[in-house]
Amino acid sequence: RGRSNSDPLRGNGAQETFTWKPGLEFGAAHSYLSLEKLGEGAYASVYKGISRINGQLVALKVIRMKTEEGIPFTAIREASLLKGLKHANIVVLHDIIHTRESLTFVFEYVQTDLAQYLSEHPGGLHSHNVRLFQFQLLRALSFIHSRRILHRDLKPQNLLISYLGELKMADFGLARSKSIPSQSFSSDVVTLWYRPPDVLLGSTDYSTALDIWGAGCILVEMLQGAPAFPGDLDVFQQLHKIWTVVGVPSEDSWPGVSQLPNYTPGTLEQLPYKTEDLVQRMLTVVPGDRISAQAALQHPYFSTLPTPIMHLRDTMSIFKVPGVRLETEVRDVFNPGRRIKTSLLPGNTKFW
Repeated sequence: RGRSNSDPLRGNGAQETFTWKPGLEFGAAHSYLSLEKLGEGAYASVYKGISRINGQLVALKVIRMKTEEGIPFTAIREASLLKGLKHANIVVLHDIIHTRESLTFVFEYVQTDLAQYLSEHPGGLHSHNVRLFQFQLLRALSFIHSRRILHRDLKPQNLLISYLGELKMADFGLARSKSIPSQSFSSDVVTLWYRPPDVLLGSTDYSTALDIWGAGCILVEMLQGAPAFPGDLDVFQQLHKIWTVVGVPSEDSWPGVSQLPNYTPGTLEQLPYKTEDLVQRMLTVVPGDRISAQAALQHPYFSTLPTPIMHLRDTMSIFKVPGVRLETEVRDVFNPGRRIKTSLLPGNTKFW
């Protein structure tokens, strides 16, 4: 999904160009103005817009209605979950507009997403910024997991980044509430590159460890500037990418693995695992051994962050803590003309 970095309405000219009326109601199409298209998918288009109710920038996700199918179930699921999730690191759903032709979700406007941010800064992000982004991602995961909700589609495109550096988890269309521990789900979830080996092997009895694997892959991608396991073809090539790094599991290391539908005994030699301890704990092959989001927040990897950041209210941004800010990247997506100090350049270390 492409997103525009331009934000012409952040200046003083916004009030001169557009007018808003406090008397306008929520839930009405005429209460919002569309400014530009940000992206388009199979079932929906996303526009940058402005609220005529309060003058705020918004993102309008317009879901096309199919007469024979009605409202897509993923849209119903996303709306029902987001209405109950109030957290600084989860995108805010402001309004819902339902017409005969479409269903429109009105979200807070966030300037870019992690995929575009990564593409603007090839070779890996500043290590401090990686730490801030990962902490915010784990905050969001800890919050939804404590409410027995799985996101099930973590990837850089679904993590929005504000100009301050605030990370917002978005796109809950595949999210599910796992209220019964033994409940089985579909194994056809999560974009292939971020799908854990247990799900690739056909397991449908998964839990919060599903999201932890995806978050671990994203951590590696931010550190090295390239996806951790970029399979190109199918499930089996994706498994090959993973086994090349972490080794092929056996019945001794993972009891029951040979009974999973897509399991094939491997002959690949296990390679040295050269990542930080947090990555190792998140990318553990056995799902039950993966670290939880709450435990990951307490990991020494985050010990350099200010202590108050560990005790914020759910709805408070980490950037409210004095001294918390992004460092300048090699190419600053929000200040493209700014020159970079050599001391701030990220390292070139590759994990694999």
